[in-house]
Amino acid sequence: MPSLSLSLTTPFLLLVFCLIGLLLAADDVCPGGSHLRAPDTRLNLPTGSVVGNCPTEAIPLVMAEDDKYGNKMVISLTPRLYDYVLNNVREHEILRQLREETAISQIQVSPDQAQLLAMLVEILGAERCIEVGVYTGYSSLAVALVLPESGRLVACDKDSNSLEVAKRYYDLAGVSHKVTVKHGLAAESLMSMIQNGEESSYDFAFLDADKAMYQEYFELLLRLVRVGGVIVIDNVLWHGWVADPMVDEARTINIRNFNKKLMDDKRVSISMVSIGDGMTICRKR
Repeated sequence: MPSLSLSLTTPFLLLVFCLIGLLLAADDVCPGGSHLRAPDTRLNLPTGSVVGNCPTEAIPLVMAEDDKYGNKMVISLTPRLYDYVLNNVREHEILRQLREETAISQIQVSPDQAQLLAMLVEILGAERCIEVGVYTGYSSLAVALVLPESGRLVACDKDSNSLEVAKRYYDLAGVSHKVTVKHGLAAESLMSMIQNGEESSYDFAFLDADKAMYQEYFELLLRLVRVGGVIVIDNVLWHGWVADPMVDEARTINIRNFNKKLMDDKRVSISMVSIGDGMTICRKR
């Protein structure tokens, strides 16, 4: 009889061990079917990181090469993380329509940039604004939407076809009465405003135009914006090329030189931010 008991017990024990193994394996599977892996203790993770026991998309962290800035690390946007940012932008329906119509372009600002511009205008309580470089009007429309009914935005651009698209969307959004479109060379338009006695009468300006003209545009805008007013300049990081000494393309050099002069310009307080293609926010002193 003992041999019979052993023969019955052995298959039962094997079954128990198999069940235990399956349960342990189930604990090693993350939602979505990813298998558990040992946590990677590195901060800069090219192969992904671990939340709990589950691997996630890599969120690369970057640190300044210059030791004097210490070991502070900052997040570098991945496509998934940037999608998350964009999903948290409160984009007006008309802005969305305009963005989708002109989505093929790399010229217009991104939704998160437009939201920042609009917020700066609101924080300032701005009523008089200027935009140099309108394209099809995404950024100027974002600004016009938050201006009070008595507000005014002067939109300068030399491309008549793009301006026609912009004006169509100003109409759709019901803000055409706030926007004065100036078709022609922006430097001439700004100078005519100065000659018309409009110096120091504007609260906010956004510059996103010909990079070779940035310094001249900035000087004119600085005359038109009041003390305490804000000028925002786009593309100051220029695809990252400004930091690459091997890149000597003309527009890159122009932006490098502009950034250097702005850094030394005591007439303004500045903050360069790495949103979009880089923006520098200047407050006139």
